[in-house]
Amino acid sequence: MAQRMVRTGLLALMLPVLLALGGCNTVEGLGQDIKKGGEAVEDAASSVKKKL
Repeated sequence: MAQRMVRTGLLALMLPVLLALGGCNTVEGLGQDIKKGGEAVEDAASSVKKKL
């Protein structure tokens, strides 16, 4: 019983890792989207700062 729980737990941990590794292009695109989002936040902060 304990071995089955360990195997199930390992599978639950490994599945997302394998999916992430399999979608490297997707992860790269996600990184670019996050970067663009950060730039948008910086622009908004600069705009507010100018108004003050």
